[in-house]
Amino acid sequence: MAVTADWIAAEEARDRLGVRPQTLYAYASRGRVQVRQDPGDPRRSLYRAADIAALAQRKTRSRKVSDVAAGAIAWGEPVLASEITTVAGGRLFYRGRDAIRLAESETLESVARLLRGGHGAALKRTERPAPPHHADMRTRAYLALAARAGTDPPARGRNALVLAVEAATLLDVLTDAVAGEVGGGAIHNRLALAWGLGPGGPGADLIRRILVLVADHELNASAFAARVAASTGASLAASALAGLATLSGPRHGGATAAVRTFAAEAAQLGPRQAIANRLVEDRALPGFGHMLYPDDDPRAAALLERFTAPGELQALREAVLAVTGLAPNVDFALMAACEALKLPHDAPFALFSVARCAGWIAHAIEQGQADTLIRPRARYVGPEPDFG
Repeated sequence: MAVTADWIAAEEARDRLGVRPQTLYAYASRGRVQVRQDPGDPRRSLYRAADIAALAQRKTRSRKVSDVAAGAIAWGEPVLASEITTVAGGRLFYRGRDAIRLAESETLESVARLLRGGHGAALKRTERPAPPHHADMRTRAYLALAARAGTDPPARGRNALVLAVEAATLLDVLTDAVAGEVGGGAIHNRLALAWGLGPGGPGADLIRRILVLVADHELNASAFAARVAASTGASLAASALAGLATLSGPRHGGATAAVRTFAAEAAQLGPRQAIANRLVEDRALPGFGHMLYPDDDPRAAALLERFTAPGELQALREAVLAVTGLAPNVDFALMAACEALKLPHDAPFALFSVARCAGWIAHAIEQGQADTLIRPRARYVGPEPDFG
């Protein structure tokens, strides 16, 4: 008698349940799954398909809500509705428009308006003071946003047009802080000029593309932090400051520093030896691969085709691809672009901050419109409470 739809082999039963062989045998021994000998092969067993289906359904239903929530925190299922950005089919879209195509012609200002849901001509910004005085542009960025966060009124309950003007001004304030002076004109040209590149030239255009391509990336850590702040009714500046603080971590906006370290190892030891050392020690290869892009990061591909990476970085890129099959991600592309343009050491973080501020503001405005407080519950695992 052949295997039928009513009876399935052990391999298929395990696949349907997602369990190991010993677990399937335990189910059978306890009578939870009916089992019989395979008439075609006495050495094999067959398992009743209906019992397997019922058991799989019970397992799905019994999954705790707390476990589902915990699984959604890190690269899990979507947990928050948003109309701003999505990654679909290995591509990045801002409100349904392909970010790679937008980078061909748009500026950060126009993309910022798109992310906020606005259309039409640029808004007139309000007057702004000189940026804070400090030698370090990262410090100036924090100080500038903190000053606004300390004085700007809450966003909740304010007119949409007023918030839009404030949003455009806030993006200028952060740009001023990075550039070290109040400036006019397109943001990419202002940054290019501050870093010794001619406005309107190929270097400025590469900066423009970078700003567009990293303006937002769905519900990343800093965007979520900005939304949490906005859900309390905080000002746009406070939400942006929350995003900037989160961006500073080495697993987010600070990732380009790890790429730089990896590149230095490759320069000293040779690319293949540096890669081998990290693989043997089970260490990551920063700047390569991305959880949301199984093939390659389209932002990195779009940028890397626009300039010639320094020789040592190009050698590292080729070696990683040959050894692991991993393509570079946007962190590698950003660091390589800054090296090619001979920008200041902290330029990758500065560019990331200015660009992503557009996304933080968009998320803050959208969250404010939702009128809900983001307040998850903690799953307590500490000592039992002493009720006395």
